[in-house]
Amino acid sequence: MKIALPTQNDKIDPHFGHCEYYTVFAVSDEKKILSQEIIKSPAGCGCKSNIAQVLKQNGVTVMLAGNMGDGAVNVLSSQGIQVVRGCSGDVKKVTENWLSGSILDSGVGCHEHEHGCDNH
Repeated sequence: MKIALPTQNDKIDPHFGHCEYYTVFAVSDEKKILSQEIIKSPAGCGCKSNIAQVLKQNGVTVMLAGNMGDGAVNVLSSQGIQVVRGCSGDVKKVTENWLSGSILDSGVGCHEHEHGCDNH
């Protein structure tokens, strides 16, 4: 399994679509982190970029994020990527906490954006 997190300075970036880069952890069947890689963030709005396809091509099946609009959730979901919102803090610690079952999706979207991403 591969898990992606929108990242800035090794912490979850609260704005998925404008993060510095994505940290991707490969995880074993025993829920142990095997490796870590970086995927460069595309310019512009995350939900209008090709990031969902890029993440899918890299084997990502889970996105652990802070805030994310409904448009971005829908784009990621259409690529078979499960979205978990409401995450914050160090990306490795967040991943370990999710793997242990202590993080669930907050269900809270980000609605303050005015660039149209929520209007898909």
